[in-house]
Amino acid sequence: MGASEVLTDPSSLYVVGNGEYSDTYTMLTVRNALASVQNGESDRYEELVQSMQIIKGADHAVWADLVTILNALSGSVACIDIIHHRKLLSSVFGMSLWDLKPHVMDALVGLLISLAATSGKYLDSCLNMLIGHFVPPRWVIDRLSQRRVIDQKTDVLSWVHGAILKISLLVPLAPSRLLPMLAQQMPKINKKDNVVVMYVENLFKLESSPIGQVGGSMIFMMVMERLRDLDLEIDWDDILQDDSSRGMFDMELEDTMNEGEENTSGGNVVFESLDKLMVISFDHLESCNLDGRLDQVFEKLFGAFENFILNTYKSKVSQFLMFYACSLDPENCGVKFASNLMDIFLSSNKPRPTRMSAIAYLASYLARGKFLPVSFVASMLKRLVDECADYCGACNDDIRPEAHQIFYSGCQAIIYVLCFRMRSILNVPLFRSQLIPLESVLMHRLNPLMVCLPSVVAEFLKQAKAGGMFVVSDSFIFDDLLESELSRAFGGPERLDTFFPFDSCLLKSSNSYISPNFIYWSMVRPTYEEDDDDEEDAEIIVNGDEESDEEEEEGDLDYSMNKMSITPKHSFKNKMERDRLLKMPSMIRPSTSPESL
Repeated sequence: MGASEVLTDPSSLYVVGNGEYSDTYTMLTVRNALASVQNGESDRYEELVQSMQIIKGADHAVWADLVTILNALSGSVACIDIIHHRKLLSSVFGMSLWDLKPHVMDALVGLLISLAATSGKYLDSCLNMLIGHFVPPRWVIDRLSQRRVIDQKTDVLSWVHGAILKISLLVPLAPSRLLPMLAQQMPKINKKDNVVVMYVENLFKLESSPIGQVGGSMIFMMVMERLRDLDLEIDWDDILQDDSSRGMFDMELEDTMNEGEENTSGGNVVFESLDKLMVISFDHLESCNLDGRLDQVFEKLFGAFENFILNTYKSKVSQFLMFYACSLDPENCGVKFASNLMDIFLSSNKPRPTRMSAIAYLASYLARGKFLPVSFVASMLKRLVDECADYCGACNDDIRPEAHQIFYSGCQAIIYVLCFRMRSILNVPLFRSQLIPLESVLMHRLNPLMVCLPSVVAEFLKQAKAGGMFVVSDSFIFDDLLESELSRAFGGPERLDTFFPFDSCLLKSSNSYISPNFIYWSMVRPTYEEDDDDEEDAEIIVNGDEESDEEEEEGDLDYSMNKMSITPKHSFKNKMERDRLLKMPSMIRPSTSPESL
């Protein structure tokens, strides 16, 4: 039907005392009004625009008329012109579902779907309007503790997501148009509220829908970027109360959590937003796992991690999204994460800081992942040891530390992991034998133990001696040195540092997801601790490792025989300094070195 056609059949008209009209009559009136403005007669058009205005406290009749008009517009979208009817379109796109009754929401959403599907000219405007509802108005945010407002929020967002999904089904181009808008409207960090959390909740709803098949990667990119921004917004040095009188590794987990709780309970909105954002991200990953699509999602998640987190120095929380995903599916995601990090570290095409960051992540992951079988950890260590041994074999005469940073970072990764895993690895003869080349690596003229972190080296040597790993030569000992001359010389912008990304999670709610699958230092049984039959003191056992169980008896005999090896004693300036240097952390503080990694 054209815009100028006139219906003359009076039987189609309903003359009702309360002002209600038939849908057909209203559609005719609307189309005539739309046509009149193009003929220079704007009175009826202006009346139509005016009828779109919502008056607070309007009665039921007004709402009913509005529904009728919206439905009529939905059937007349072909008559709407983007130029002549700009004022009408502005009124439509200026409406908010938050201000409407449920039956009016239904009518408005129907109009938006019709506009988006009828002409590509209105697609962006419709999608932008719908996305704008992801963050509620202030009056809603301030009343979210009320059940009525919570229910309203659920209803509004249900209409919004339903409309976006229907538009994407009707217009195949819609998802590709939607994604840049989502990124553009992503809330910035706001220290007064946590609207970013509400926005991300809606992003995850989209990721779980068919739209996620097209835009899932970009959605995870947006989430990971905002996690990083919030992470960096927090001044961890203030949280951890930097105290130069304390040893680098003297901070215990309990101290850290107490300090973190004080900050989160003090109303710090950034803390609260980051913690909530991590929690809803964990919940989404768990939902993906239950739906059987975590393996697919993990590829997108790792891409976001590599783009926004891997090279972000001092990130202390956001990386735990990867840790939790791996804990949900160790056999697939857990193995992929370690393998991907190893490939990055070994890739000569990657920048040196990226490779060093990747090996720091790998070391921390292998050390802390309670869900990782010892056999897998041993296999990754073997690969690292063999690579380092090959590097030593091909090394030229240049022994300047700055020329071998990749090698040194690999060596530090090996000994750091062994500080956590040495007992369980040495208990299995096969795993022990795979570490044989490590002795020649550590005794090489490049002298890696003089460049790696002294505290890590000291703990490693202490366990290696007690476990009979190999005969430690005098060149391995830090005689009366808190930090070697070489380590100080290597203290430039890319020195080996104290950045172990999967140290204890500092946010209380987030940590509740991580801690069941996390190895704290207090749980580790170093080789220098005597065996104890007491169940409470038993060595920590990670997810079933059949190979370790089968060879346990033989491993115990092998371990007992090696304990008889004679190794040189450490010499330190005094007992207090010796105890300080040998103490491994339950949590390592963020480094104060330049942010080059």
